[in-house]
Amino acid sequence: MKKINAIIRPEMLNDVKAALAEKGYFAMTVYEVKGRGSQKGICLQYRGKKIEVDMIPKIEIDMVVKDTDVRPIIDIIRKSARTGKFGDGRIFVSPVELAAAIRTDDETTE
Repeated sequence: MKKINAIIRPEMLNDVKAALAEKGYFAMTVYEVKGRGSQKGICLQYRGKKIEVDMIPKIEIDMVVKDTDVRPIIDIIRKSARTGKFGDGRIFVSPVELAAAIRTDDETTE
């Protein structure tokens, strides 16, 4: 099993969720986070004054999936979250040793 951790633009969440659901991938955990990457923040104007914002709101999506589902899910997220501009996000994949259900005591290692 693998854990997919995707950081995307907040406005792309509904598109990503719909695209994943269309292919049968429903389970995910979503967080509102702030961060910055190579864009190093943005400059906004408020009441005529420039304001530097270096921590930009993002959405973090976590999914634990079978090894065989990793590539299709990455492709779906890339296609549905891409704007072509700086700040589109990143996808990270990590190994998961065990997934244990609380309600049923089921455990999955693959």
